[in-house]
Amino acid sequence: MPAPHLHEIRAGFLPLLDSAILVAAREKAFAEDEAINLTLIRENSWANIRDRMAVGHFQIAHMLGPMPIAARLGLTPLQLDVIAPMALGLGGNAVTISVDLAETMAGHGGLSGLHAAVSVERLAQVVRDRKSGHRPPLSFAVVHPFSAHNYDLRYWLAAGGIDPEQDVQIVIVPPPLMADALKSGQIDGFCVGEPWNSLAVSLGAGVIATTKSAIWRSSPEKVLAVSSSLETEEPDLLAAILRALYRSAEWCGHPDHHEELAALLARPEYVGLDQKLLLPALRGRLRYQGADVARVQDFFVPFDKAATFPWQSHALWFYSQMVRWGHATWNLEDAQGAAQVYRPDLYRAAISPWARRFPRPIQKSRARCRHPPMSGRPRVA
Repeated sequence: MPAPHLHEIRAGFLPLLDSAILVAAREKAFAEDEAINLTLIRENSWANIRDRMAVGHFQIAHMLGPMPIAARLGLTPLQLDVIAPMALGLGGNAVTISVDLAETMAGHGGLSGLHAAVSVERLAQVVRDRKSGHRPPLSFAVVHPFSAHNYDLRYWLAAGGIDPEQDVQIVIVPPPLMADALKSGQIDGFCVGEPWNSLAVSLGAGVIATTKSAIWRSSPEKVLAVSSSLETEEPDLLAAILRALYRSAEWCGHPDHHEELAALLARPEYVGLDQKLLLPALRGRLRYQGADVARVQDFFVPFDKAATFPWQSHALWFYSQMVRWGHATWNLEDAQGAAQVYRPDLYRAAISPWARRFPRPIQKSRARCRHPPMSGRPRVA
């Protein structure tokens, strides 16, 4: 019997823990089972992912959650027509600060583990001291202006009384360069996905101050970006891609597979760091300072809690933050457009009929959009 024809799909990704679903889809043959030859191409910056999607190098990509929304609003340098029919997990980021900054904060009472409210209160005291002493503002790095990292960091800072526009400087650094930028003294802290926080700690360059899950538990992060032409021209192929990634997410989420998954991600063509740096975050155990290890509930969730569902409420939260910080203007048409970038209809159409053939149902979320608890629900206008 002849081998089935394989559809060629090229996907861009960055070396991060939350590329796991794409990596496992290829390496565990979930894509091949759907007659897809999934080629993964590693990039080092989100701008490269965006631009290569725009010029047609990739049909799908590992992408920052707010980036497709920015494209819909015309905020990208190249025209980018993409949709987000699937999320690639929840959480996975942390805020890491330099050892020097951590020692200064210790003079105000220390970090108290990874507690978000305590750590930002200590940071606010340092920021006030620097302002009163007419010292330059602290510099924090994020991975891209239109990233959950940027909006998580700003939300956390603002909740502690720190104005992200006036009291600190926020700069852009690609994820793989974060630890080196911190070690060299170019920045005082950063918000990035794993394993780059753990690398900074292992190098003795940083201390993890808090995690994304402490700021907003089970909060949105990366999405699967898909060229809109794939939906219109090859809807069956798009459905097959979503099924493959759904099965991959379920495999990634199972604790029995974490050691194998860490070994896959550690390969040089993927994340390219020691498996020992990757495994703790998959298990929700972060070494945050020296030898100190904390158990972090729901640090990175690849499957449970509707982690792959593209909630339009998440898209609207990202839009609300874009408006809050002056990156976009509020109007009803743009709000509706932002929501429509996320496509739960395509997800349901691909997954629901297929999942009914199996005993395990699609995970349901009890709350569609739980906003960060630290300072109330953000306002769009």
